[in-house]
Amino acid sequence: MKIATDWKDYVVLSTANGEKLERIGGYTFLRPDPQVIWKTDFKIKDNVDAKYTRTENKSGEWKISKRMPKSFVISRKKVKFHIEPMSFKHICLFPEQAVNWDIMSDLIRSRNGNVKVLNLFAYTGGASVECALAGASVTHVDAAKSMIDIAKINAKLNNIDNIRFIQDDCKKFVEREIRRGNKYDAIIMDPPSFGRGPKGETWKIEDDIFEFVKLCAKLLSDDKLFVLINSYTTGLQPTVMSNILNSTISGGETECYEVGLPTQEEGIILPCGCSAIKIFKEKR
Repeated sequence: MKIATDWKDYVVLSTANGEKLERIGGYTFLRPDPQVIWKTDFKIKDNVDAKYTRTENKSGEWKISKRMPKSFVISRKKVKFHIEPMSFKHICLFPEQAVNWDIMSDLIRSRNGNVKVLNLFAYTGGASVECALAGASVTHVDAAKSMIDIAKINAKLNNIDNIRFIQDDCKKFVEREIRRGNKYDAIIMDPPSFGRGPKGETWKIEDDIFEFVKLCAKLLSDDKLFVLINSYTTGLQPTVMSNILNSTISGGETECYEVGLPTQEEGIILPCGCSAIKIFKEKR
């Protein structure tokens, strides 16, 4: 497991009974977490600044204190991120992904930033921003306009102008890029368990991920650097993703691992999904 331990503006304070208590910037958040199936002696406080509560129809809603603004900014290693409570309990950021940001940034800097990166299912652009700051030219693709709008905010916060933002169904975009003959040195993908594209396209990760990675392999340049897959789907374990990478893309070295966050009060690790990365260190 790789653990994101270098946040100053973000910390998981405690976990219990299906929920996690976080301090983000100067504010406390309480939201559900499906990984928290254990019980602890720590009692999570109810007097928080933002609380996400499930409703009867299995959706949910935020209850926000008057002292907390609609949105605010936190930082990590001088990189700024927009924080805002969104639907489906999101906060516009996955802090555990910091472990992958560092890996990718170091790889890009090893090529002096001369790297073309394609970020698929790119959400609010944490990885796009980190790769761009390392010097890469980034193409950021997501089907949701609202997520791209926030990614643009993150780029502006960090004075970045080397990200190309595209709202599109990721599979259709990849297919068009193949026809155009475009190539990328690195590909990142963070596919949802289930999703719909802007024109009603459906995505189910267990059914579609293998063929999608196989398709993306056609976009890799001769000087490819890495391919990273992230997953928050319970059934898609790190070794499964590693097997997919090794079955679809030859060469390189593959590493698979869980990602997690430390908890301040219990001193345990909160698992937050998993990743697999295939790295090609030698440039032709």
